[in-house]
Amino acid sequence: MQQVNIHEAKTHLSRLIEQAAAGEEIIIARGGKPVARLVPLAAAPERRRLGLFKGKLNVPDDFDAPLPDHVLALFEGR
Repeated sequence: MQQVNIHEAKTHLSRLIEQAAAGEEIIIARGGKPVARLVPLAAAPERRRLGLFKGKLNVPDDFDAPLPDHVLALFEGR
């Protein structure tokens, strides 16, 4: 982790942004006290594709049927 003062950050902003984009964290300080942190942005989540598992999963017809009493008892700690 690199620390730079505000004047140096203004002078070398492009270089510091390249370093941050490469994964480095840069602390910007005023009078030796940290005031800001320059970090890379997290990658944008990949867009979901609908139907990815179409034809690969089988949902039984009674999927939403009530659970048997002995299974309910296990959930309820009986």
